[in-house]
Formats: sequence, C-alpha cells, structure tokens
Amino acid sequence: MAESGATGRGSAPRALAALPALLAARDWAAAERLLRRAARQNGAPAPVFYNLAKVIEAQGGTPAQRLAWLARATAADPVHADAWFETGRARLAAGDLAGAEAAFARTAALQPGARDAWAMLLRLRLRLGRWQAAREALARAGDLGGEGRIAAYRIACELGEPAAAERAAMLADPALRPAALRALAQTARGRLPLRLPPTGPQPSEGAAPGSGRT
Repeated sequence: MAESGATGRGSAPRALAALPALLAARDWAAAERLLRRAARQNGAPAPVFYNLAKVIEAQGGTPAQRLAWLARATAADPVHADAWFETGRARLAAGDLAGAEAAFARTAALQPGARDAWAMLLRLRLRLGRWQAAREALARAGDLGGEGRIAAYRIACELGEPAAAERAAMLADPALRPAALRALAQTARGRLPLRLPPTGPQPSEGAAPGSGRT
C-alpha cells in the first residue's frame, strides 16, 4: 500500500524509522502523526507525502485531502509514477474524469509496462468517448478477459467499423451476458430488439414442443 523506505535530505529517514511497523500493524493514526511531522521538515521527500495520502485514504479521507498531499509528492518528484497513479484514483473519486485520465497517462508515460494504468485509461477513455485512445489503452492493458472483449466490440462500433468478430467473442461467454447486453444497447443506435445466441442446452432436433423443462 505504501512506501516505507522514504529517503531524502535532512533527518526524514531517521524520523520514519518506526513507519514500517506502524504500517504493518495498520496503526493509521500513529502513522499519520509520524508522517505529518516528517512532512514539516525542509526537503521532505516525495514518499513522505505519498504515504501520507495513502494513510489518510485508509482512514476514510476525502479525495481533496489525498490530492493535497499527492500534489506535494509529484512536485517533490515529478517522476514518482505511483503518486501519479494515486492522483488519478483520487481525481476519479472526485468525479474529475479528465484530470484522472491525465494523471494515469503520466503514470503510463513513466512506466509503459504498467498495465493497471492502461486499464484505468481504457475505462476512462470509454467514458469520455475517446475511442482511438481507448483502443491504444486496450492494446497496452494486457488480457482483461471479458472486460477487454466488451471494450473491443464497443470501440469498433463507435468507430463505425465492422464488429461481427468482436460481437461473437463478446457473446461467446454466457457469464458476460448482462454486461454484453449493456454494450449492445449502448451501440444499437435504435436497432433493438436484439436476437442473441442461446446460452444453454437446446432441445434435440425433432423434439416435440413442450418436451423441455417445465
């Protein structure tokens, strides 16, 4: 959850010697007091502010409270990828979709292999209607299972591309049916009702009507 190995100028490392034990014990209140003292020191390093934001979140703090400390973390270390990721989470919790996308994009730029950042970018770009950018995020996010199949279908539809293969892949898994129906409705453009493939065992050929379950 947090970075316990904070380093930097001054006496911050010595002041944080007790932090790992407090985090392990989930003593958030004591950890917060310790981190606030460290944050008051000149030259406090970015992990102090990052950890403080995480400890505040663990105690139910608001997105605004978290963002205040995360802003100090990224100011102290602009390449602190985890702080940018947490900034994205906090902005998303605050309803700032554009700000969240920008923060997750910073994470992805700093750590191109960070699949969790790309997955968050995919979800946000779908909500923002940024279809080409969503496709890039989908390609970088790794295997997202059913979520990825649904996203691929929706992106193709929204871009006006043939989507038969994506639709078939999405509907092949009965467990995805509720989410698939939502995606079909979102992209139907008034073409409902839909004819969907069956999901369960079908009566054998020539079976008499009414010979199934009662």
